[in-house]
Amino acid sequence: MAIDLLPQDIRDNYEIFEWNYATSILYCDFRQEFDEIINILRNFRLRREDILANGGRKSPIAESIDSQFYNLNWEEKWFNVNIDVDGNSVLIPTHGVDCFKNSIAVEVEWNNKDPFFDRDLNNFRLLFDLNAISVGVIITRCTSLQEIFKRLGKGSSYGTSTTHMNKLLPRIESNGAGGCPVLAFGISENLYVE
Repeated sequence: MAIDLLPQDIRDNYEIFEWNYATSILYCDFRQEFDEIINILRNFRLRREDILANGGRKSPIAESIDSQFYNLNWEEKWFNVNIDVDGNSVLIPTHGVDCFKNSIAVEVEWNNKDPFFDRDLNNFRLLFDLNAISVGVIITRCTSLQEIFKRLGKGSSYGTSTTHMNKLLPRIESNGAGGCPVLAFGISENLYVE
């Protein structure tokens, strides 16, 4: 199985789901990006103080993951897509990708409303169909982390209608990303540091 290409410590610490051979494509055709994603995931820890911190535009958790990508020359990327029909140019809006490098798109969805997954997957679908990306990666959290949030008194901040694996997987399985290969990682309680 392609998931076996992921190191054991990643498989132990993350819930993993792949769609359309995403792991094999990353491993074989985008090895540098694959290795960078693995190293960022390997070094990540879910710290109690970051869970307790008040969020703003981005939580400290999403910010810490994004910054590791940016340190490796990944960039936040917006795509300008125009379709020309008989001389009439039509602007097709896309959403920015959190982290982009060499046609690999990474979205970090730590604690947004769950429709953000629809936006991300639709964006992956469009960009893949236009040959702008080859693989989409989503980093989110395992649903089981809710027990830790409740224990810390933050359960209502991380409600059932926010981004977590149980909200993501049905969207991928119902072809939300179209033909785009997708690799999803759910941060598990094994990464929690008190």
